[in-house]
Amino acid sequence: MKHPEESLRTSYDTIAGAYVDHLYDELTRKPLDRHLLNRFAEEVRGKGMVLDVGCGPGHVARYLHEQGVQVCGVDLSPEMIRHASRLNPQIDFSTGDMRSLDFSDGSFAGIVAFYSIIHLETDELGAALMELRRVLAEGGVLLLAFHVGDHVMHLDEMWDRAVSLDFHFLDPEKIVASLNVSGFAVTEWIEREPYEGSEHPSRRCYLLARRPEK
Repeated sequence: MKHPEESLRTSYDTIAGAYVDHLYDELTRKPLDRHLLNRFAEEVRGKGMVLDVGCGPGHVARYLHEQGVQVCGVDLSPEMIRHASRLNPQIDFSTGDMRSLDFSDGSFAGIVAFYSIIHLETDELGAALMELRRVLAEGGVLLLAFHVGDHVMHLDEMWDRAVSLDFHFLDPEKIVASLNVSGFAVTEWIEREPYEGSEHPSRRCYLLARRPEK
Protein backbone atom coordinates (compact mmCIF):
# COMPACT_ATOMS: atom_id res chain seq x y z
CA MET A 1 0.00 0.00 0.00
CA LYS A 2 1.29 3.45 -0.91
CA HIS A 3 2.00 6.01 1.79
CA PRO A 4 -0.71 8.76 1.68
CA GLU A 5 1.88 11.35 0.64
CA GLU A 6 3.02 9.14 -2.25
CA SER A 7 -0.58 8.53 -3.34
CA LEU A 8 -1.25 12.28 -3.27
CA ARG A 9 1.84 13.07 -5.34
CA THR A 10 1.24 10.26 -7.84
CA SER A 11 -2.44 11.12 -8.23
CA TYR A 12 -1.77 14.78 -8.98
CA ASP A 13 1.05 13.84 -11.34
CA THR A 14 -1.45 11.65 -13.18
CA ILE A 15 -4.14 14.31 -13.56
CA ALA A 16 -1.90 17.37 -13.98
CA GLY A 17 -2.56 17.76 -17.69
CA ALA A 18 -6.32 17.29 -17.26
CA TYR A 19 -6.28 19.71 -14.34
CA VAL A 20 -4.79 22.38 -16.60
CA ASP A 21 -7.40 21.67 -19.28
CA HIS A 22 -10.34 21.85 -16.85
CA LEU A 23 -9.33 24.31 -14.11
CA TYR A 24 -6.49 26.59 -15.19
CA ASP A 25 -8.97 29.33 -16.13
CA GLU A 26 -11.36 28.71 -13.22
CA LEU A 27 -10.80 32.15 -11.64
CA THR A 28 -12.56 33.75 -14.60
CA ARG A 29 -15.74 32.07 -13.32
CA LYS A 30 -15.22 32.87 -9.63
CA PRO A 31 -15.80 36.56 -8.84
CA LEU A 32 -15.51 36.27 -5.06
CA ASP A 33 -12.21 34.42 -5.36
CA ARG A 34 -10.86 37.20 -7.56
CA HIS A 35 -12.15 39.83 -5.12
CA LEU A 36 -10.43 38.12 -2.18
CA LEU A 37 -7.20 37.69 -4.10
CA ASN A 38 -7.36 41.40 -4.93
CA ARG A 39 -7.91 42.09 -1.23
CA PHE A 40 -4.91 39.91 -0.38
CA ALA A 41 -2.81 41.64 -3.06
CA GLU A 42 -3.57 45.02 -1.48
CA GLU A 43 -2.12 43.74 1.80
CA VAL A 44 1.12 42.31 0.41
CA ARG A 45 1.97 44.30 -2.72
CA GLY A 46 5.40 45.87 -2.39
CA LYS A 47 6.14 44.22 0.95
CA GLY A 48 8.14 41.24 -0.28
CA MET A 49 7.73 37.79 -1.76
CA VAL A 50 4.48 35.82 -1.45
CA LEU A 51 4.24 32.02 -1.44
CA ASP A 52 1.45 30.08 -3.19
CA VAL A 53 1.30 26.78 -1.28
CA GLY A 54 -0.14 23.85 -3.21
CA CYS A 55 0.07 25.99 -6.32
CA GLY A 56 -0.95 23.33 -8.83
CA PRO A 57 -0.44 24.66 -12.37
CA GLY A 58 0.11 28.18 -11.04
CA HIS A 59 -3.13 29.93 -11.93
CA VAL A 60 -3.52 31.62 -8.53
CA ALA A 61 0.13 32.68 -8.56
CA ARG A 62 -0.35 34.04 -12.07
CA TYR A 63 -3.37 36.08 -10.98
CA LEU A 64 -1.43 37.58 -8.09
CA HIS A 65 1.51 38.32 -10.37
CA GLU A 66 -0.86 40.19 -12.67
CA GLN A 67 -1.91 42.29 -9.65
CA GLY A 68 1.70 43.38 -9.14
CA VAL A 69 2.59 40.87 -6.40
CA GLN A 70 5.99 39.20 -6.19
CA VAL A 71 5.05 35.54 -5.95
CA CYS A 72 6.52 32.05 -6.15
CA GLY A 73 4.82 28.67 -5.87
CA VAL A 74 5.39 25.26 -4.33
CA ASP A 75 3.55 21.98 -4.87
CA LEU A 76 4.04 18.35 -3.92
CA SER A 77 3.54 17.19 -7.52
CA PRO A 78 6.52 17.51 -9.89
CA GLU A 79 4.20 17.27 -12.87
CA MET A 80 2.08 20.16 -11.60
CA ILE A 81 5.27 22.18 -11.18
CA ARG A 82 6.31 21.31 -14.73
CA HIS A 83 3.03 22.68 -16.07
CA ALA A 84 3.18 25.74 -13.79
CA SER A 85 6.68 26.60 -15.01
CA ARG A 86 5.69 26.09 -18.65
CA LEU A 87 2.57 28.23 -18.38
CA ASN A 88 4.15 30.94 -16.21
CA PRO A 89 7.85 31.25 -17.07
CA GLN A 90 8.03 34.61 -15.28
CA ILE A 91 7.30 32.95 -11.89
CA ASP A 92 9.53 30.60 -9.89
CA PHE A 93 7.98 27.25 -8.94
CA SER A 94 9.46 24.33 -7.02
CA THR A 95 8.40 21.01 -5.54
CA GLY A 96 7.87 20.92 -1.79
CA ASP A 97 5.72 19.75 1.10
CA MET A 98 3.73 22.31 3.10
CA ARG A 99 4.47 20.32 6.26
CA SER A 100 8.21 20.89 5.82
CA LEU A 101 9.02 23.86 3.62
CA ASP A 102 12.54 24.51 2.38
CA PHE A 103 12.48 28.22 3.21
CA SER A 104 14.02 30.28 5.98
CA ASP A 105 12.02 31.68 8.89
CA GLY A 106 10.04 34.80 8.00
CA SER A 107 10.75 34.54 4.27
CA PHE A 108 7.35 35.69 3.01
CA ALA A 109 5.17 38.77 3.30
CA GLY A 110 2.14 36.63 2.54
CA ILE A 111 1.00 33.07 1.91
CA VAL A 112 -1.98 31.96 -0.13
CA ALA A 113 -3.20 28.36 0.18
CA PHE A 114 -6.27 27.60 -1.94
CA TYR A 115 -7.54 24.09 -1.19
CA SER A 116 -4.11 22.95 0.02
CA ILE A 117 -5.04 21.90 3.57
CA ILE A 118 -7.90 19.68 2.35
CA HIS A 119 -5.55 16.74 1.81
CA LEU A 120 -4.10 16.83 5.33
CA GLU A 121 -5.14 14.37 8.00
CA THR A 122 -6.51 15.92 11.19
CA ASP A 123 -3.31 15.20 13.11
CA GLU A 124 -1.19 16.89 10.41
CA LEU A 125 -3.09 20.18 10.24
CA GLY A 126 -1.62 21.86 13.32
CA ALA A 127 1.96 21.09 12.32
CA ALA A 128 1.32 22.36 8.78
CA LEU A 129 -0.13 25.63 10.07
CA MET A 130 2.85 26.06 12.38
CA GLU A 131 5.13 25.57 9.37
CA LEU A 132 3.25 28.25 7.43
CA ARG A 133 3.59 30.57 10.42
CA ARG A 134 7.33 29.85 10.58
CA VAL A 135 8.01 30.99 7.01
CA LEU A 136 5.64 33.97 7.24
CA ALA A 137 7.14 37.28 8.35
CA GLU A 138 5.76 39.10 11.38
CA GLY A 139 2.74 41.09 10.26
CA GLY A 140 2.43 38.83 7.20
CA VAL A 141 -0.93 37.67 5.85
CA LEU A 142 -2.29 34.18 5.19
CA LEU A 143 -5.28 33.51 2.92
CA LEU A 144 -6.78 30.01 3.21
CA ALA A 145 -9.58 28.47 1.15
CA PHE A 146 -11.26 25.11 1.78
CA HIS A 147 -14.47 23.11 1.41
CA VAL A 148 -16.93 23.37 4.31
CA GLY A 149 -18.19 20.20 5.96
CA ASP A 150 -17.26 17.42 8.36
CA HIS A 151 -16.61 14.46 6.09
CA VAL A 152 -13.98 12.98 3.77
CA MET A 153 -14.67 12.40 0.08
CA HIS A 154 -12.50 9.72 -1.50
CA LEU A 155 -11.99 9.56 -5.27
CA ASP A 156 -10.58 6.65 -7.24
CA GLU A 157 -11.03 8.44 -10.55
CA MET A 158 -10.85 12.00 -11.87
CA TRP A 159 -11.29 12.96 -15.50
CA ASP A 160 -11.12 9.28 -16.52
CA ARG A 161 -7.79 8.77 -14.78
CA ALA A 162 -7.11 6.47 -11.83
CA VAL A 163 -6.28 8.32 -8.61
CA SER A 164 -6.42 7.81 -4.86
CA LEU A 165 -7.35 11.12 -3.28
CA ASP A 166 -9.02 12.05 0.00
CA PHE A 167 -10.67 15.48 0.15
CA HIS A 168 -11.30 16.65 3.71
CA PHE A 169 -14.30 18.96 4.15
CA LEU A 170 -13.57 21.15 7.15
CA ASP A 171 -15.41 22.98 9.92
CA PRO A 172 -14.47 26.69 9.76
CA GLU A 173 -14.69 27.09 13.54
CA LYS A 174 -12.19 24.26 14.01
CA ILE A 175 -9.82 25.75 11.44
CA VAL A 176 -10.04 29.16 13.12
CA ALA A 177 -9.23 27.47 16.45
CA SER A 178 -6.26 25.68 14.87
CA LEU A 179 -5.00 28.94 13.41
CA ASN A 180 -5.26 30.63 16.80
CA VAL A 181 -3.34 27.80 18.47
CA SER A 182 -0.71 28.01 15.72
CA GLY A 183 -0.09 31.68 16.45
CA PHE A 184 -2.28 33.38 13.84
CA ALA A 185 -4.92 36.02 14.39
CA VAL A 186 -7.92 35.55 12.08
CA THR A 187 -9.14 38.90 10.77
CA GLU A 188 -11.73 37.98 8.13
CA TRP A 189 -14.02 34.98 7.61
CA ILE A 190 -16.04 34.65 4.40
CA GLU A 191 -18.21 31.81 3.13
CA ARG A 192 -20.10 31.32 -0.13
CA GLU A 193 -22.27 28.81 -1.91
CA PRO A 194 -20.78 26.99 -4.92
CA TYR A 195 -20.82 28.53 -8.37
CA GLU A 196 -23.21 26.24 -10.22
CA GLY A 197 -21.62 24.45 -13.15
CA SER A 198 -18.15 25.82 -12.41
CA GLU A 199 -16.94 23.68 -9.51
CA HIS A 200 -17.74 20.87 -7.12
CA PRO A 201 -21.07 21.71 -5.41
CA SER A 202 -19.71 22.43 -1.94
CA ARG A 203 -19.86 25.46 0.32
CA ARG A 204 -16.52 27.33 0.44
CA CYS A 205 -14.75 29.15 3.26
CA TYR A 206 -11.99 31.75 3.03
CA LEU A 207 -10.01 32.85 6.06
CA LEU A 208 -7.67 35.82 6.15
CA ALA A 209 -5.24 35.64 9.06
CA ARG A 210 -2.16 37.49 10.19
CA ARG A 211 1.01 36.57 12.03
CA PRO A 212 1.04 39.20 14.78
CA GLU A 213 4.02 41.45 15.20
CA LYS A 214 5.83 41.20 18.52
